[in-house]
Amino acid sequence: MFGIKQNSISRHSMDMTEGSITRQLVAFAFPLLIGNLFQQLYNTVDTWVVGNFVSDNAFAAVGSMGPIVNMFIGFFLGFSAGAGALISQNFGAKNEDAIEKLVHTSMIMTFAIGLIFTVAGHLLTPILLNFAKIPEEVWPEAKTYLSIYFSGIMGLVFYNMGAAILRAVGDSKRPFYFLVVCAVMNTVLDLLFVLVFGMKVEGVAWATVISQGVSAVLIVISLMRSDSCIRFRLKKLKVNWHLLGRIITLGIPSALQVSITSFSNIFVQSYINAFGPSCMSGYTAYSKIDMLLFLPAQSVSLATTTFVGQNLGCGQEKRARKGVTNSILLSAGVTGVLMIPVLIFSGDVVRFFTSQAESIRYGTLFLRYITPFYLLTCFTQVYASALRGAGNSRAPMVIMVSSYVVFRQVYLFIMSRVWNEVIPIAMGYPLGWILCCGIFVLYYYRTPLDRYFKPVDNSRT
Repeated sequence: MFGIKQNSISRHSMDMTEGSITRQLVAFAFPLLIGNLFQQLYNTVDTWVVGNFVSDNAFAAVGSMGPIVNMFIGFFLGFSAGAGALISQNFGAKNEDAIEKLVHTSMIMTFAIGLIFTVAGHLLTPILLNFAKIPEEVWPEAKTYLSIYFSGIMGLVFYNMGAAILRAVGDSKRPFYFLVVCAVMNTVLDLLFVLVFGMKVEGVAWATVISQGVSAVLIVISLMRSDSCIRFRLKKLKVNWHLLGRIITLGIPSALQVSITSFSNIFVQSYINAFGPSCMSGYTAYSKIDMLLFLPAQSVSLATTTFVGQNLGCGQEKRARKGVTNSILLSAGVTGVLMIPVLIFSGDVVRFFTSQAESIRYGTLFLRYITPFYLLTCFTQVYASALRGAGNSRAPMVIMVSSYVVFRQVYLFIMSRVWNEVIPIAMGYPLGWILCCGIFVLYYYRTPLDRYFKPVDNSRT
């Protein structure tokens, strides 16, 4: 076992290799859940402000940008997940030297990717809007929002990498604190820019960029002041090519899976957009609730990655598998509780975002038909995260791309020509979840969890 200094385990970190599994998962996932809730809150505030104080077209423009933005961010999150998985594995193995090199290599990689995203985002904006079939009346607001968003994307990537590093060593509280600051600031700036300065769509875009930049600064400062092996120091900045290769090998499948799925969702969005601005607005309102219902699975799955990585790092596969089972039960329980009020008050929920009767009708239909299937996402997200934590990111990529991209596109192509109604089109999402869940169950129980686990060899770094 590798040596690790006594002060390398910070007071903010959590060793998940011993103790109550459920208690550790709850303690780790709860700040993530609340933090992600705040993150969705400030995204929701953006659409609420433009929907109520600008115009319905502006509401549709901001809301329909989700798949485009997620394509870029999802790609980067794959790399941050790869870095996080490696750090958590080496934290469990008490390999301080590898962790220090992983942190500094990851931060250099983050800066490079941020620059690429900034340039590529501006160049590709018109092409992406065409792919999404954004209606002519919505185009100006959509282009304005994306142009400003990509100008400040550097803050978002640094926050997400810093958060991945902290979570890898069991610290989910500080990313939560920074998200709270970001959410409050975003809300204040939204209201200030739109209501006081009259900036419309550009106001909510700048509010998002500024608040994300502040959260990035806070998380980088926390890494620089850390008292453990994840401490970030400018004088230590150096690319370790062996570890960069490990990050890329583990991160690329996850990056491709998320970005390809998000790119595919642009086409899915285009099928929805074909029904007109009212349907777009209703779908935008639904998508905000979709994000909330998805939070338990997302938050617990992040805890699963860290839990599995740390426990495989010290050779405890049985404990890692038990953690996966507990994660599914935990996320499914919370998701089930959240689904009930959404189904009962679906019309009122949509009305919060828009007052247009036709948009409310569409949004209510989406919620009532799709919401019951969210329990399936608990299985798919936890299994995928468990496999990534074990160093196996290829299987989740193949399974999710097959279910969420290939199957959905074939389904939508056929359905749009056979039964081109909005609900059959929208059902492409839950049908993809059903297929994905079934494949994951078969794969997970037939594959040893540590099959792809590979400890870092310090002699090569």
